[in-house]
Amino acid sequence: MSKEVCSSASDATPLEQLGDDEEVMMMLSGAGSGWVEPRTSCDHLGSLSSDLSHIPVPDTPCFRCHHPAENWLCLCCKDVLCSRFINKHMLEHYEQKGHCVALSYSDLSVWCFKCDAYLDAQVIEQLCLAHEIAYLLKFGEPPPLHAVECMQWEDTGAGSSSSAS
Repeated sequence: MSKEVCSSASDATPLEQLGDDEEVMMMLSGAGSGWVEPRTSCDHLGSLSSDLSHIPVPDTPCFRCHHPAENWLCLCCKDVLCSRFINKHMLEHYEQKGHCVALSYSDLSVWCFKCDAYLDAQVIEQLCLAHEIAYLLKFGEPPPLHAVECMQWEDTGAGSSSSAS
């Protein structure tokens, strides 16, 4: 396919307007979206706080600089510290204390500094409670079911009237 600019929308389909076949395949596969597949396991969960049922509210400012946004909750000691895009206090906390697992109050993602990866807090059992409470505190309602759990529920036939008991 050529990358010529079309004179009108009717001259080419939207896929033709994207460019060559490789670009189209990258777009269709999500390569340009920035999507990162979170890990479903982590060897560093032994350092988590024993009480993640009581966590600071999502609008808690950074404990060091009091910045109100882009803050992370340390899931090891429950300190709230700002992201690397503000003053890097959570990163410094990891470097100084070795506390490697944190939850972002911006998007409720969980990051492990040692794994250098996002963790799936809706799949990893040790993270579910903290994620659910943070979601409830942020949005005032429980989180929706995780898509993987929904697919597993459907695949096993659980809840189906035709399944044997």
